[in-house]
Amino acid sequence: MRIDVVTIFPGMFASPLDESILKRARDSGAVQINIHDLRQYATDRHRTTDDAPYGGGAGMVMRPEPLFAAVEAISRGDAPVILLTPQGRPFTQQIARELTAHQQIVLLCGRYEGFDERVREHLATHQFSIGDYVLTGGELPALVVIDAVVRLLPGVLGSEESLYEESHAAGLLEYPHYTRPGEYRGWTVPDILLSGNHAAIARWRREQALLRTLRQRPDLLAAAVLTPADQRFLAEHADADRQDAGEW
Repeated sequence: MRIDVVTIFPGMFASPLDESILKRARDSGAVQINIHDLRQYATDRHRTTDDAPYGGGAGMVMRPEPLFAAVEAISRGDAPVILLTPQGRPFTQQIARELTAHQQIVLLCGRYEGFDERVREHLATHQFSIGDYVLTGGELPALVVIDAVVRLLPGVLGSEESLYEESHAAGLLEYPHYTRPGEYRGWTVPDILLSGNHAAIARWRREQALLRTLRQRPDLLAAAVLTPADQRFLAEHADADRQDAGEW
């Protein structure tokens, strides 16, 4: 896979891309990540990439010409061209998985007051947001997208099984994990995890994932694939939680 990033601050990507899983993925050839300095696509002698907004107002707006020139120079075929913007759709695990089907994706990092509207209308194919808050630019969201996508590529993680057990992979938050020591400061590992009964452990983990999602991210349950047993378990614990909270 090839990922191209267009930014006016290419130095922000140096350290994150040279560490941990992203570095190993690049070294193995699973992904090629190219960082492009948008200023190199500006044609005036000052390499200008932004200008004052028509109609007045605070801040500056990213000009369309350098962005169109950059994408047209680096895009291959039908690669998605993605704006990182707080106005975009929420970026999710499912979107990350869908992006792995493409041979190339192009990420555009905005700054200042955002992009000229013609970039949104005629250049970008997708607009994604990593949350309902405002950052100083699109570089950190671009790194989030890169990390989420690259770790899903075949062979990048040591254990492919972990992809299907982690939070959001199946629409639920992940169940609790424990490791050595078996007892720490009086807190012990649940007996079920020491039982060797794999069916019981799997059932406990499913129930814990359901319970954690119910209590911390109940909004996720609307889209999760739930069995009748899951639904009964959630109904029982929802009633118990309401009673504990004094809602009855």
